[in-house]
Amino acid sequence: MTVQRVSMITLGVADLDAARGFYERWGWQVRQATPQIVFFQMGTLVLGLFPLPALAEDQGRADAVATLGMGGVTLAQNYATEHEVDERFQAAIAAGATHLKAPTAAPWGGYSGYFADPDGHVWELAVNPYWELGDDGATHIPEDLPAQ
Repeated sequence: MTVQRVSMITLGVADLDAARGFYERWGWQVRQATPQIVFFQMGTLVLGLFPLPALAEDQGRADAVATLGMGGVTLAQNYATEHEVDERFQAAIAAGATHLKAPTAAPWGGYSGYFADPDGHVWELAVNPYWELGDDGATHIPEDLPAQ
C-alpha cells in the first residue's frame, strides 16, 4: 500500500458555477459534475470544487463555515520553461484570477509566480530546474539531488 500520496484535493467555493467557469476559462476540462460538485482529472490526482457550506457540513463542522478559510496552502503546477509559466499565468489572469506575484527569477534558482482563483485559493506556477518533469506533467524529485 502506498501511504505517501494525495488522491484528491477539494476546494471549498462560494459559488460553484463561478468557480467551475474560472477553471474552464483557464483551460481545464470537467471530468464529472453534478449540481453539488465538480471534478477535474489531473493525472493521478483529482481536483474537486464543492460549495463551502456543503464542505463544512461534510466535515462535520456545519457551524464553522466562516472558519474554513484558505489557511496556509498553496497549490502548484511545475512547467519545463519560463515561457510556459508566463503563458499559463496570463491565461489564469485572463480567466479571472487575482494577480499576486508576477513570475520572476526565484532566489532558490527557479522561476515562479502566484495568483489566487476567484475564491482566494493560491496557485504557484513554477520552473524548478532541480526536479524532473515528465511529458505528462508529473513532477519527480531526483534521488541524487545534490545537497543545498
